[in-house]
Amino acid sequence: MALKIRCINKSGGYHENPHEAIQYYGWIKDVDGSVGKSSRVVMVDFIEKGGQAYVKDQYGNIAYCVVRISSAGNKFLQTVSDGKYSNNLLSLPECV
Repeated sequence: MALKIRCINKSGGYHENPHEAIQYYGWIKDVDGSVGKSSRVVMVDFIEKGGQAYVKDQYGNIAYCVVRISSAGNKFLQTVSDGKYSNNLLSLPECV
């Protein structure tokens, strides 16, 4: 099952602050179009258990999410495209 990440919420609601972590991911499920919102911890667990999540840009390019670990030891999602880590998640709009 794959989830398309479509929006994010950062800790404290500071969407534009690059130093605040993403707290929630809004998604749409490929298989049936259902939508939801999950915490960073839940999404990390989903990916670690074999689930797939991705971001699709305006041109249809897909970047898949992988689990990374920060220097402080916190797990988070980051996208990979063409073998390079990217910040596609940070460019997504705020979930409402």
